[in-house]
Amino acid sequence: MADIITHRGTRIISLDEGELQEKPWRDGDIVIVQRKDGWWTEFAGADGELEGYDAPFPSHKEALWTAKAAAEFAGE
Repeated sequence: MADIITHRGTRIISLDEGELQEKPWRDGDIVIVQRKDGWWTEFAGADGELEGYDAPFPSHKEALWTAKAAAEFAGE
């Protein structure tokens, strides 16, 4: 089940890879996805597509920290 928090007005959604089909995100959300190779931080666009960094983080904590930093930048 998706875990959703709001930081500085931006929704941050944590998902398991199998939950991607549900697409619980909307434009401007940050999505953290656990995959076999780590935790990916991705950004939702207006068309529902996700774009993210080139490499995963080793832990959810690190991915979440990065997502919160991005949310603070977006809130400026």
